[in-house]
Amino acid sequence: MTRAMAEDANSDESVIESRRRATAAAYDALGLPVEVMPRHIAIIMDGNGRWAKSRGKPRMFGHDHGARNVRPIVTECARLELDALTLYSFSTENWSRPTEEVGFLMQLYAQYLAEERSVMMDNNVRFIQVGRREGLAGEVLEQLDITTEETKNNTGLTLALALNYGSRQEILDATRALAEKARQGEIEPSAIDEAMFESHLYTAGMPDPDLLIRTAGEMRISNYLLWQISYSELYVTDVCWPDFDLEQLRESIRAYVSRRRNFGHVPQG
Repeated sequence: MTRAMAEDANSDESVIESRRRATAAAYDALGLPVEVMPRHIAIIMDGNGRWAKSRGKPRMFGHDHGARNVRPIVTECARLELDALTLYSFSTENWSRPTEEVGFLMQLYAQYLAEERSVMMDNNVRFIQVGRREGLAGEVLEQLDITTEETKNNTGLTLALALNYGSRQEILDATRALAEKARQGEIEPSAIDEAMFESHLYTAGMPDPDLLIRTAGEMRISNYLLWQISYSELYVTDVCWPDFDLEQLRESIRAYVSRRRNFGHVPQG
């Protein structure tokens, strides 16, 4: 083994040990065993505008602080070794917002992706986008593609950014894709089952969310993962997204663990 190869091996071992210590610290703070953890958490990151307004600031101020809050939450979920984290960032309905706000958000997404790639690599995070690409700014598409490509071999947390996402649109896209395959004679309509349908959703290959968190107190789903959250546990907090910190995340997980999930069956015992 050459000196360079030995240094690389030592570096890899150091990274693995550092991640192991970070995971142990995250579980110590949470106070729960790994066996009870949700595999996939989905979050509706709501309340940026209200958070800013309460401070006498414009909505863009809230969006900026909301974007800054993504890093610690993603990092903690990676340390907890969850399978997936899906963040509802921009819905298909959000295009109706003022042009200035939409433009600011597009710049913010491109900036976030460029700045956070190294953090994703450090934490072994694989990045994907769920949603339609049509309509997104060129600089956003470029950063999406670069980040997806650079992180594709990471084996830890899958971070799914729901950007230009709408669940009804997702279901329509999956239905159209299956209908076209049936028209072409590639599949029989009678062969379409839940597994085949799920394989045509944007989230194909990901487990369904066990826990759906919504910040800012709104009691609605907002066209988010309608198929995937059929049996998700819901957790709503009045805390706006920019103030949703690690202890808030831990509290939501503890609430999830405290519930009995029967999936429609009669509980035994």
